[in-house]
Amino acid sequence: MELFYCDHYDMGLPPTHRFPARKYRLLRESLTGDSRFTLLPAPLATRDQIAAAHHPAYVDAFLAGTLDPNAIRRIGFPWSPQLVQRTLASAGATLAATQSALTWKLSGALAGGTHHAFHAEGSGFCVFNDIAIAIKHLRATTSLNRFAVIDLDVHQGDGTAQIFANDPDVFTLSLHGRNNFPFRKQQSTIDVELDDHTGDAEYLAALDTVLPKAFAFDPQFIFYQSGVDPLKEDTLGKLDLTLEGLAARDRRVFTLVRQIAAPLVITIGGGYADPIELTAAAHAQTYRLAAELAA
Repeated sequence: MELFYCDHYDMGLPPTHRFPARKYRLLRESLTGDSRFTLLPAPLATRDQIAAAHHPAYVDAFLAGTLDPNAIRRIGFPWSPQLVQRTLASAGATLAATQSALTWKLSGALAGGTHHAFHAEGSGFCVFNDIAIAIKHLRATTSLNRFAVIDLDVHQGDGTAQIFANDPDVFTLSLHGRNNFPFRKQQSTIDVELDDHTGDAEYLAALDTVLPKAFAFDPQFIFYQSGVDPLKEDTLGKLDLTLEGLAARDRRVFTLVRQIAAPLVITIGGGYADPIELTAAAHAQTYRLAAELAA
């Protein structure tokens, strides 16, 4: 299973920034040495690849460092040339994983899942929407047209929902906290809002109700935003899932993917546990389960 990483590019964040950038390196290191994975550095996405999913003026302003300060504030990262390179690599990781999955059926990005990025603006630590970029790329370069985005991050995939709001051939499923960011929700194909402190049993029951509907859509390619911020120890999550609950969640997704034999790309999405090593372990668990069920 080929996995593409981008932590060889620094994000250029100040030491006091609250975003846990260290988790990307920890995740890569935890999977290094496992013979089931081939770890590869992500290529940089091109401006044109990104502009296929985002307004060209927004893309150009971010790349040039001329975004309005309010737009930068909504993203949550201070602009820097390092952030530009890292952002291109993050989108490039998902694009490379998408290409790999066309051949091997399963691949992943040790980054990505930047689902709060809208067509013409970024938000919530997301500059560009890597999954939307990958779907647009597949449509431009293959005959594939029907896609499913399974978003199990604790925060709604609002940017993805907005980008594909009028696209009947993209099925967007989001299970997320009712009282969590973003506070102005968008309309996915299916949204499931969960109350604070939802635990394993209630979460999995809700997932079992809606997940089959995404696969009944008969997608030709699937993207899994596998955020681990529903974990009880997550500082931004507000839910109470255990590592075992997350494993059960992932197994349900991978079992259904295997049944329909569609290509799958996994992106990591959010995770902000204290300690951050727990987040890295949860992300690693997702990829190990994918490799196990694909064997």
